[in-house]
Amino acid sequence: MRSQTLSRVTTSRAAALAALFLLSGCGHLLGGGNANARLGQNGATPTVFGYATADEPQAALAARQILNQGGNAADAAAAAGFVLSVTLPSRAGLGGGGACIVKMPDARGNAQPPVALLFPARAPASLSGNRPAAVPALARGLLALQARYGVLPAASVIVPAERLAGGAPVSPALESDLQVVGNAIMADPPAAAVFAPGGTLLPEGANLVQPDLAATLESLRVLGVQGLYAGSYAQKFATAADKAGAGLLASDIVNSTPEFTAPSFSTSGGLTTAALPNPAPGSLQPATASFSALDKNGGVVSCAVTMNNLFGTGRIAPGTGILLAAAPRPNQPAILAASVTYTGNGTFRATATGTGQGAISRANAITCPRGVPGGEASCSATADPHGQGLAIGGR
Repeated sequence: MRSQTLSRVTTSRAAALAALFLLSGCGHLLGGGNANARLGQNGATPTVFGYATADEPQAALAARQILNQGGNAADAAAAAGFVLSVTLPSRAGLGGGGACIVKMPDARGNAQPPVALLFPARAPASLSGNRPAAVPALARGLLALQARYGVLPAASVIVPAERLAGGAPVSPALESDLQVVGNAIMADPPAAAVFAPGGTLLPEGANLVQPDLAATLESLRVLGVQGLYAGSYAQKFATAADKAGAGLLASDIVNSTPEFTAPSFSTSGGLTTAALPNPAPGSLQPATASFSALDKNGGVVSCAVTMNNLFGTGRIAPGTGILLAAAPRPNQPAILAASVTYTGNGTFRATATGTGQGAISRANAITCPRGVPGGEASCSATADPHGQGLAIGGR
């Protein structure tokens, strides 16, 4: 009954509710049995402690693999975000944006207070074009996260997405979204060539091939932020986006920078929950997706991302492979939900995200009732049974 109720609450409450349910020992009601699902896929078997969740399974598997390779939660979350831009571009494309709650220990392993990382897909300086697009912010946000907190080379968190852009199976989550807006996608030739080659929308399990997106990811892997957000690369993208009616300028792209800021805090039962700062309830929630990662040191990152509309504008900037996010409506910023709960001494206890569309919301969570570090055996992860994501981890 609780899981049915959870799927109907607004996203701004879903993350906090999930954390409370799990901390009270009710994680099994939210599908806790998913914690070790699909471990047989390539290289996913845990070799070190850590957990990952995502609204699309390949993103969670990529995050788990990064943890296996010695990465921390920031590395794993960045990898998951880049993979989602390939496997679930309807909700998490490079053309969109999002926000994260980050709670990472310092170099000595001491607990640090959480911060919010904001990289929203904002409107350009001047709305123009016949299909106004948002300024792309996802890649810059993920790279900022990895640069500040990650321990692996930055390129390593892009490699999984770049490989999948060369060919990946269509997931149930992506197929569901394609069925909703298929006609709009097929009206744009570059988008139709990707999602409906031969004039038919790709079904679940079909091979999704995105060579232009792979090239863009390669540029980001080799050049970092400058591979999209500076100089000739920013101008190239703005020119391509303009062909798709976006109305973006190179200056919009260059000036789009992520922000580290204070989260919203609440306390209950001796625990503190840090959540993403959000506008007052009553803004409609656009189509969103989420991902989280927890590492062996108790470092945790939880993110929610959006294209401001399902498949954004429905158009791809030709030659880039980037699906353009829709420019947000004036005074209606996206509601994004992610939270981290911890004890008075900073020990991790739970993280949760709430995603969906409109008034419908789903929650994914990782919980450790006895804390991390120290109580790893008490940990579990859950993917909402009403969704099509994956929670994975262990050791």
